[in-house]
Amino acid sequence: MTDVAEAYGLGGAPVAVVVLALFAIVMVRSHATYWAGRGVVRGARTVTEGRWTPAWWRTMTVQLERWTDRRTAQRGLSLVRRWGPVAVTLAYLTVGLQTAVFAAAGLVRIPYPRFLLASIPGALAWAVVWATVGLSAVWAGAALLAASPWALAGLLAVVVLLVGGLVRSRRARGPARGADPDAPPVAD
Repeated sequence: MTDVAEAYGLGGAPVAVVVLALFAIVMVRSHATYWAGRGVVRGARTVTEGRWTPAWWRTMTVQLERWTDRRTAQRGLSLVRRWGPVAVTLAYLTVGLQTAVFAAAGLVRIPYPRFLLASIPGALAWAVVWATVGLSAVWAGAALLAASPWALAGLLAVVVLLVGGLVRSRRARGPARGADPDAPPVAD
């Protein structure tokens, strides 16, 4: 098993140093994504209120519209609209939804102090997970791939079947107990 600190180019650094480095990395990434979302809102407002629209901006606007039409972006937007900063905190523990939630937080203009406060516990949890079990799981998968690609394929198939079964069973049960499907979303 490769040392976690070595995997991040930190030599034999203590786990606390690795956690702090990962915390800084994920904070920069998430906040850059948030500010990109805020910038798009500001830029779109400026262009629509201005007299001239450069061709490059129209192209970028079309790309943004395409992105916001994607299923993941719609999920991120709806989560942020419903849960606000809580969605930001929990997004750090997801795979495939983080960028959508961070960008959506900027697009719906969550105030930056709220975004910052929601980011700290989420980023810390992400850093701890990746500094401990997260990277270990990646290296274990790489070792299994080197030893037997068929064993890795079998393991991944089992995981996909288990997750698919859980999703199907939740959908079959319907809405959560006590939840009113016709109730309007909770405002922040």
